[in-house]
This record gives sequence, structure tokens and C-alpha cells, in this order.
Amino acid sequence: MATNPMHQFEVYRIGPEIKLGSVDLSFTNASLFMVISSLAILLIFNIGSKKNSLLPNKIQLLAELSYTFVSKMISDTAGSKAKPYFAFIFSLFMFVLFCNMFGMIPYTFTVTSHIIVTFMLASFIFIAVTIIGFTKHGFGYLKLFVPSGVPAVLLPLIVVIEIISYLSRPISLSVRLFANMMAGHTMMKVFG
Repeated sequence: MATNPMHQFEVYRIGPEIKLGSVDLSFTNASLFMVISSLAILLIFNIGSKKNSLLPNKIQLLAELSYTFVSKMISDTAGSKAKPYFAFIFSLFMFVLFCNMFGMIPYTFTVTSHIIVTFMLASFIFIAVTIIGFTKHGFGYLKLFVPSGVPAVLLPLIVVIEIISYLSRPISLSVRLFANMMAGHTMMKVFG
């Protein structure tokens, strides 16, 4: 009997039903794997930082390599001014990485294969970046929509395109991660 490859993406309740009005707040398999991913991150970095030795063990090496990789990536792409946001970026990176890696284990659940999870992460980042932009630059942040060197004739069209591009980022980022996870896991299930 053939199994449905889309069955692996079903969200189901674990434990009692919890409702707040018409909103279902029950604990689900998606919630479970988000908690497992978060606990695994905390465990690895807690164990990895307990005994800092000159010759690191495997867990310490994993923790240090992850930290160095994200730190270098931030420095290379955003420069030294992005250092205050390192903790948030690092936490988000590790959360998405661990959710994706746990999804590779057979009979587990891939949290990032659901558009609502990826959209909420992308929306939170979009709002945070916009708030930080206005906080740091005031209304000068709107210069982002007016590229330098654009002829005055094309300026209205370019501004509209830049605004649409800026506002569509949460959607494009969330769909990209969601589609990659769903397509990859569906393909693995079909081949399996």
C-alpha cells in the first residue's frame, strides 16, 4: 500500500485541547519539535562552554565553529555595526538550522516546512529591521527607497519598485525556506 508523502507535514495535537475563545492553543507536534530544537541548542552550547580547554572536545568544537561561522558571516556582510545584533542573529540561525536538521531524521517533524512558522520568523525580522532603521536614521531611513544616481524621470517608478520590493521581503523569505523544506522532504519520501 502506497503512503502519502504529504502525511509527514500534518500538524496534530499532543495532549489536551487548549482553547482561548476560537483560537486553538494546544501543544502540537510542531510545538514539540520547536521545543526539542531549542533544548538541543541550549544543551550543546551549555556543555560546549562548561569546560573551555585549549584542546576542545567535539561539542566544544561544534559550539565554537558555529559561533565563529555566524560571527564571520555577520562581519563580512554587515560590518562591525551589526555586532550588537549578533545574539539575535545567532539564535535565529541556530534555531532554523536545528529545526531543519531534526527534520532530516526519519519519523520526525520539519517545523520549517510550514509557511506560518517561516512567515512569522520573517515578519518579526522585517518589523525589527524597520524599527531599528527608523531609530538609527529617523526619516532618513526612507532614503533607502531612493537609490542614488537615478534620473529624475525614472525616480517615481524606481521608488514604487523599491517599496514593493521592501514590503515583499517577508513573503519571499518565508516562501523560499518553506518551499525548499517541503519540496526536499516530499522528494525524499517519494524516493524512499
